Amino acid sequence: MCGIVGGVANNNITPLLLEGLKRLEYRGYDSSGLIVLSKNNTFNRARSVGKVQNLQNNLKTRKHKIIGNIGIAHTRWATHGEPSNNNAHPHISKNSVSVVHNGIIENYIELKALQLKQGYEFSSETDSEVIAHAVDLAMQSCNTLLSSVQKAIKSLKGSYGLGIISSKQPDIIIAARSGSPLVIGLGEHGNYIASDQMA
Repeated sequence: MCGIVGGVANNNITPLLLEGLKRLEYRGYDSSGLIVLSKNNTFNRARSVGKVQNLQNNLKTRKHKIIGNIGIAHTRWATHGEPSNNNAHPHISKNSVSVVHNGIIENYIELKALQLKQGYEFSSETDSEVIAHAVDLAMQSCNTLLSSVQKAIKSLKGSYGLGIISSKQPDIIIAARSGSPLVIGLGEHGNYIASDQMA
């Protein structure tokens, strides 16, 4: 079963994302990943197949550390596509939007066909990548990330728990759900989302 963790904090969010993923390990998964917006509003992503420890080892060996105050993370149980780095979340659309997703998008084949015609490229075999592209497309006609997500989710059929960040609005994380659990935590040093209270 997939898991989501995300947050906006006063300090580096990366250790908190990793701790949240570790607390979700009991749910079962085959890959994990995280993405953080850096100080210059660029996405820094790491993904690994296997245990969260593999992701942690990946982060330790990187030349450039993943540091920032806002990020989302995910543990994935493969439903579309094999366990691989490309299929692991988070997914990115045009370096503008990043998404983590729990659930199943039932109309993803139709959405993917439409998005390919619109010029979007796919790097995974997942149903989740269509969400990132749908939000990016909505951002072209909406003023905020919130209104873009509200517009994009109208095109989705199925169940979802979502964590979404954008390099165009680097101080905001959006959470949305329909049929999949998602909780919000408000704190003195940051605000957080997770698919489980354990995280």
